[in-house]
Amino acid sequence: MNSIRLRLAREMATDQGGVVSRRQLARAGISEIHVRRAVGSDRWMAHGRQTIAVHTGPLDAVALRWRAIWETGESISAVDGVTALQVAGLKGYHDDQVHLSAKHNHNADPVPGVVVHKVIRRVPGELVAAGLPRVRPAVAAIRASHWAVSNRQAALLLLMPVQQRLVAPAELAAAQRLVRGRTRRAFIKSVVGDIAFGVESLGELDFSGLCRRRGLPEPSRQVLRRGARGRIYLDVRWDCCNLVVEIDGAQHREGLNVMLDNLRQNAVTLSGDRVLRIDVIGLRLEPALFLDQVAAGLLRFDVSHGHR
Repeated sequence: MNSIRLRLAREMATDQGGVVSRRQLARAGISEIHVRRAVGSDRWMAHGRQTIAVHTGPLDAVALRWRAIWETGESISAVDGVTALQVAGLKGYHDDQVHLSAKHNHNADPVPGVVVHKVIRRVPGELVAAGLPRVRPAVAAIRASHWAVSNRQAALLLLMPVQQRLVAPAELAAAQRLVRGRTRRAFIKSVVGDIAFGVESLGELDFSGLCRRRGLPEPSRQVLRRGARGRIYLDVRWDCCNLVVEIDGAQHREGLNVMLDNLRQNAVTLSGDRVLRIDVIGLRLEPALFLDQVAAGLLRFDVSHGHR
């Protein structure tokens, strides 16, 4: 193969992690004979039926995503779920597999390292128009939560894209109404509500209901206190033992909210109250563990006052 064809193939592969498809090569006038010669001379390497690397080293994450698309059907499949979120910039979440979505009637041979999820239909406008075929972050987050192995993982995959500003809360809520997954529908709807609409989606009244079902005394709600910065409303408080529970919304610990929370909690603590913090997503996932802590706080008061 002459230097012009080599340079052309490398240019095509630049934004694709060093890989090109046989179709791309053919459109550029590089024939199968040229490809076989480059692979046979150890200048290039084949990675499946459709994927050619213009080098002989390992494939990076970008190349593996393109390979997944080409090997499963370029016109049918799209990067989706966790992988689409990673392409959009998700940090701090590791998954070695490439997740794709494809229409439910699509069949392809298994590809190592690739998981193909069948979807009944595409949501209008869900695909990104240019570059790697992939799903927009809001839809990808909802699908990732349906494909997760646990409720904990599902909640994380809904929360992280919003925290990292890859998805707006309103976009996530809109996507949840459109995407019809097969698993944990009620749970996902409730968590998306917590993220998009704040602590009001759970409400202190619901927390009181949890306490009643646990056999704990019912607290007072929205108790008014005065602090250095003005009025402070406490979510719930047991007047008998100066125990306060603050229920934090999904975005409560972002930006300046951290500073404001610290000032608020310090003021409450200095007034003589003990404060337990419960995040609303945590209350969805581990209500028993958080109520154990509330019960322990109430029991400590009983023991210190000699109550039986």
